[in-house]
Amino acid sequence: MRTVTAVAHRGDPYRVRENTLPSLRSALERGADAVEIDVRLTRDGVPVLLHDASLKRLWDHDRPLSALSATEVREVTAGGVPTLTEALAATAGTGARLMVDLPGITAKAVRTVVGTIREAGAADRVYYCAGAETMLKVRAADPAAEIALTWTTLAPPRPALLAAVGPRWLNYRFSLIDRDLAARIHRDGRLISVWTPDTTRSMRRLLDIGVDSITTNRIDVLTGLRGAA
Repeated sequence: MRTVTAVAHRGDPYRVRENTLPSLRSALERGADAVEIDVRLTRDGVPVLLHDASLKRLWDHDRPLSALSATEVREVTAGGVPTLTEALAATAGTGARLMVDLPGITAKAVRTVVGTIREAGAADRVYYCAGAETMLKVRAADPAAEIALTWTTLAPPRPALLAAVGPRWLNYRFSLIDRDLAARIHRDGRLISVWTPDTTRSMRRLLDIGVDSITTNRIDVLTGLRGAA
């Protein structure tokens, strides 16, 4: 059985609000090898941790992030939404990596994110995940970036796309992966990342298949199963 990389989805969201520094720390305390975070930009171009386009679901503030400055975001969330720079600093020296998801982001915003990571000296502990369009932007911004190409269909990515993106990982919804698909991906020389199984049964199946990385909301369950195996 392969040693699976345990990735905490947005931190430890069943215990602590997702995409916050306490959530990241909680996930690391429970044995996460990496934490997946979502990064968007404020109106004034500051990368912050937030999955949704607005603050409504998590912070009960019904305005789009793109309409707020970083200072305004800090004010309306009482400092709860960290900047990417703060997240990089909070996880430095832990031995853990950050898997940076980039929902709905422009090429200019990608360059800002990549630049922020580079300036923090964190490029070697960060990798990126998203669909093909966004990962092409990441590859253009950083030819050396480690990429997990998110793929949502059983039809394989086109060879030309794989050549352009150069992903180390193919990142699938966990329900799509079976033994045959896993074997094919490994034969092609790539690693398999899956998201987001939260039941013990699903995690055990994936461990048995031999995926290389599992992103889950229940990081303690995954690390416990991995330890038992």
